[in-house]
Amino acid sequence: MTKFSFIQSAKMSLIVIKPGILDTVQDNGRYGYQHLGINPGGTMDRFSAQAVNFLVGNSSDEAVIEIHFPAAAFLFQQDAIIAVGGADFLPSIDGEAIPLWHPVIINRNSVLQFHGIKKGTQCYLAIKGGLDIPKWLNSFSTHTKACIGGFNGRALQKNDTLPFKPHACYAKFLSGKDFMILPWQADIKWNHFIPERISVLPGHEWSWIKESLQTDFLNNPFTITFSSDRMGYRLSGLPVHTENKTELISSAVSFGTIQLLPDGQLIVLMADHQTTGGYPRIAHVISAHLSQLAQVRPGEKIQFQVTDMATAEQLFCRQKHHLLQLQNACKFRLEEFLNA
Repeated sequence: MTKFSFIQSAKMSLIVIKPGILDTVQDNGRYGYQHLGINPGGTMDRFSAQAVNFLVGNSSDEAVIEIHFPAAAFLFQQDAIIAVGGADFLPSIDGEAIPLWHPVIINRNSVLQFHGIKKGTQCYLAIKGGLDIPKWLNSFSTHTKACIGGFNGRALQKNDTLPFKPHACYAKFLSGKDFMILPWQADIKWNHFIPERISVLPGHEWSWIKESLQTDFLNNPFTITFSSDRMGYRLSGLPVHTENKTELISSAVSFGTIQLLPDGQLIVLMADHQTTGGYPRIAHVISAHLSQLAQVRPGEKIQFQVTDMATAEQLFCRQKHHLLQLQNACKFRLEEFLNA
């Protein structure tokens, strides 16, 4: 039996008091339905989303709020433990700055808001216990095209009230303060170094490009254009063309598939990608680098490098191992604090 009492309240929720540009409820994605034309969706930066969930003691697949800037402002009707991570949008509670990657106890009637872009494109908000919303096809993720899933199948709007699951009362830790930053921080450096380039595996139609253009693809940077979105990052750079004009039958694509468009430009398919595509798939971003790619802002440049499957698997396993260690460490620290 824990030393803190549980409460049941109809007001265990947060209210959107200012809408953002595209803030949605997401989780790790909706899998097993691509054959029906339903894409997985889910968070763009899954590493960051899982990390903030672990900071508040949630499972990896609990619902989070994915935030873009300009971001929403949230009024908490009940005290809660939260964590913010991913992009740095300069978060604050009642006007006082809070750090990323820390669990924070927030008091009732306090406002979480964001003041600017310091780095990145997607920020994640996790709440201990998670949001009290229904799943659609085993996922909390918002499918904006079908207008289902998440919170009412759409981006959050002003005056939306998002309930969260009943939990312990944390007000006793605050002593009347608006918030309390807990003294541990997530280590998000899962790799020994941050690579300058995004690693890719050759795609099914990589051989359609002559060798000199393959070299150009790898040796020249590409700019993320401002027409990019959750469906795909459009790239501007040196045009790439195939040697022949063979038409491709629509085939399966995934998060990270790089398609060659008819004008010679490229698009990297992102979380809300379609389930099939008819453009040549010249490469695929490795899973371990998708989160890094997701945080690149429009106007910024990226460059690719080819790797092999063994290296891609090694990096993926290293990233998953780091997240598992983070989950165990956060669970221990949080339980120790709450039961002290």
